[in-house]
Amino acid sequence: MGLLARPPRTHWPLAFRESPIRTGWSESAILRSEPDQFGPDGSDRPFSESRILNCDIRNTVGNVPMEWYQDFPHIGYNLDGQKIFKPLRNKDQLDAFLDKMENPDYWRTVHDKTTGRDIKLTDEQVDLVERLQRGQFGDLKYNPYEPAVDFFTHETMIHPVTNRPADKRSFIPSLIEKEKVSKLVHAIKMGWIQPRKPRVDAPNYYDLWAQEDPNAILGRHKMHVPAPKRTLPGHEESYNPPPEYLLTEEERLAWEQLDPEDRKLPFVPQQHKALRVVPAYARFIHERFERCLDLYLCPRQRKMRVNVDPEDLIPKLPKPRDLQPFPTTQSLVYRGHLDLVRTISVSPSGQWLVSGSDDCTARFWEVSTGRCVKSVLLEGAVKSVSWNPNPALVLVAACVEKSVVLLNPGLGDRLLCSSTDQNLSAFQPPEEERLQPVKWEASEGARYEQGQRLCVHHDKAVKQVTWHARGDYFAVVLPDNGNSQVLIHQLSKRRTQNPFRKNKGQVQRVLFHPTRPFFFVATQRYVRVYNLLKQELTKKLLCNCKWVSSIAVHPAGDNLICGSYDSKLAWFDMDLSTKPYRVLRHHKKALRGVAFHRHYPLFASGSDDGSVIVCHGMVYNDLLQNPLIVPVKVLRGHEITRDLGVLDVLFHPTQPWVFSSGADATIRLYT
Repeated sequence: MGLLARPPRTHWPLAFRESPIRTGWSESAILRSEPDQFGPDGSDRPFSESRILNCDIRNTVGNVPMEWYQDFPHIGYNLDGQKIFKPLRNKDQLDAFLDKMENPDYWRTVHDKTTGRDIKLTDEQVDLVERLQRGQFGDLKYNPYEPAVDFFTHETMIHPVTNRPADKRSFIPSLIEKEKVSKLVHAIKMGWIQPRKPRVDAPNYYDLWAQEDPNAILGRHKMHVPAPKRTLPGHEESYNPPPEYLLTEEERLAWEQLDPEDRKLPFVPQQHKALRVVPAYARFIHERFERCLDLYLCPRQRKMRVNVDPEDLIPKLPKPRDLQPFPTTQSLVYRGHLDLVRTISVSPSGQWLVSGSDDCTARFWEVSTGRCVKSVLLEGAVKSVSWNPNPALVLVAACVEKSVVLLNPGLGDRLLCSSTDQNLSAFQPPEEERLQPVKWEASEGARYEQGQRLCVHHDKAVKQVTWHARGDYFAVVLPDNGNSQVLIHQLSKRRTQNPFRKNKGQVQRVLFHPTRPFFFVATQRYVRVYNLLKQELTKKLLCNCKWVSSIAVHPAGDNLICGSYDSKLAWFDMDLSTKPYRVLRHHKKALRGVAFHRHYPLFASGSDDGSVIVCHGMVYNDLLQNPLIVPVKVLRGHEITRDLGVLDVLFHPTQPWVFSSGADATIRLYT
């Protein structure tokens, strides 16, 4: 009985091949058996890792899409039923690019989707791929040009290969073929099958425009315009023209001085006795060449005239009566100032109005009656006034020369007036005085009796003052003070800070955001939006105008209007772009003031042309819908004095009324 030969190890089943797991070897035993810290293949991986990686880790999931495992940490199972986990880190595009640049074996590395690993092809595998790409056989030892073996001889033999007698069906006609032929004959008789036409080798010519459809898509032929024909020769081109067509000496000189395109005739008429003495035309070839250039270089196309009604080009805007309420008529005129009224401000309740004038007075008016209830004489012209928006305080800030004066007019509720004085007098100065760019001074004596409570002294003239919505902070503009053009004061702690190290450009106006910690700074050409909490520049709005004169923020805070001295009003949608959404040029002269209404979709602008234009500006909550801007009313009444008209405009806080102050020393209320 012979012994069965054991097959070589390479032909054993995969499940019976030796592996560290099957033979009971542990990784520590492998490390003890191999003192070298590098793998047997010469790689820089430890021996244990290279030994384990050489194990059979083929994926046994079969012909299953690998996309099914994209949400799992593993990618399949090996022969032992254990999970094959994905690599810990997948390569992104940057890693792949670096690998391509730095790895010399990148060109022979392929990615195996079943195991998620990169496999380096051996030299034999690379040769196999190259042979297949060249169209050669995969087996290197295969010879496709081996000598052919003739299985049948080419010699004619006497005896047949088989000696079987012929069948009977080889002598009898086939019934199936007879049935097929009969069906074909019947189809030819019925005309179902047409005989093939004889082939004609004569060339065929087609007329492209024989059956042209006037409504065809081929607009190239439909829009074709024939070349203009040359005019027929007249009497002036005759070899013997009449005498009236011949040029005199003066006319010849005038013809030579004209440009070729301005001449009526491109030649000078000449008279010859007979046709045989007429010389050849000198410019014949030149004119024919220009004619050819005109024919193939000049584009000829029929221009389709579009009949459009001019009314359809005007955008469809709602009628003004559908956008009411808005001010339409002049109701009151507040008279009492002796010089131009530069600035006005209204109390939060809408009951009182304060105005500042160049006659060095600040006057307080009752809105409903137009009566001046109080007048405060100050030390200089009042450039700007602003009523504190906090209803719990009765304070008015006024810019007078180099100072900001805080006034308590004593109007309205006496309890509010007394509580305002108590809040101001309750201030306790800190133990350590901080160095500040301004000086805070409490008013006493006659100034206190007039209503002055605090005076903030600056180094330069103050141009504008504006309050924060909560009423504790107010900002001022000092246009000629270098890097300290903008200062922010805190009333409760009597502190002053310069928010900017360096001002870019000359500051014209500043404004606080109504709800967010944003601060608007308008220079001559730009409006910069700063975040006071993060202390950074958020946006830079391009006004596309010369010298910004005034700005106003929508109560929602996402839209801004900006007036300029070149009679433009720019509307900015800050969520949309840093460029103006709409530029209005309704005024003829410089704009001096712009304002938004707190509750109604209205905004107004005042100009040196003496008019106030009220516009409907609806801002929708839907971000996909653009604001609706419609001019609704032009209000007139101010007289132009010293080339100045309306200097400031302001809306009533609750009613659809608008106030305007002008250079004619009056304040007007439109309702």
